[in-house]
Amino acid sequence: MKKLIAAASLLMIALAGCQTDGKNTAGVVRTNEPAQAEFTAFGDAFKGLKTVSDVDYYASDQAVTEAKTQFRSENYGNAGALFYKATRLAPNDGVAWLGLAASCDRIRRFDLADLAYGRAYRLLGATPEYYNNVGYSYLLRGKLQEARTNFLKAYELTPNDPTVANNLKLLSSSVQNIERS
Repeated sequence: MKKLIAAASLLMIALAGCQTDGKNTAGVVRTNEPAQAEFTAFGDAFKGLKTVSDVDYYASDQAVTEAKTQFRSENYGNAGALFYKATRLAPNDGVAWLGLAASCDRIRRFDLADLAYGRAYRLLGATPEYYNNVGYSYLLRGKLQEARTNFLKAYELTPNDPTVANNLKLLSSSVQNIERS
């Protein structure tokens, strides 16, 4: 009996700490949200604060921006490190994974590129950027048929994309001008 009384007392204490907004909320009890007139610890009114869904900035944004700058400057190792950092900050950032894969291609770490392309595909799906990058990866490896297949998939999705058109021309010139060392 003492255990039952103790459990009932704990339940009453827990329920006493809950509050409702005074409206008919169909049984919904709010436990930790301040009332409209209350202020947060930072002095802002609760109503003025943004929720997580309102935020446009993600932790990986700065790393991805810096990585793209490094990639355009042909600093592929630095770009790869920054894209890798972005994937650690936001593991579901498909753009970061795609950038990491492209950076790995440029430093000829095709084993790592394949892993990153696999993750990018799961996150982004069959996008023209994905197929274009995979096609370029195969072009760098000398696998021209696989490159052509992926470039054509990208071309089907965006026939007016100049990058895809340029890569198809590059592939064509690679087939015509075979160089052996």
